[in-house]
Amino acid sequence: MIDLLKKMLGGGPKVDYAQLVKDGAVIIDVRTVGEFNGGHAKGAINIPLDKLEGSIKKIKNKGPIIVCCASGMRSGSAKSILKSHGFTEVYNAGSWYNLRSHVG
Repeated sequence: MIDLLKKMLGGGPKVDYAQLVKDGAVIIDVRTVGEFNGGHAKGAINIPLDKLEGSIKKIKNKGPIIVCCASGMRSGSAKSILKSHGFTEVYNAGSWYNLRSHVG
């Protein structure tokens, strides 16, 4: 159960988000527009979770995708959605605020 929660909330093996971004990863923040406008990780694009399914074709899958939100719950759902649509390298960074400390 704990492992499942860690996986959903972005816990687990350490990921070098700064290196992923340097290598061209896309950061998708799945919070609402209002939340995103209140602050976000550098370089993140905002696609609210409820709009993600309809935006799949707009997402260029040229490399890794990092998803984030407020706590990791919505980004966990976003990761599942993206994986179900064939995206292979998707990372749940959990909180955008925590991600910001890694990528600027």
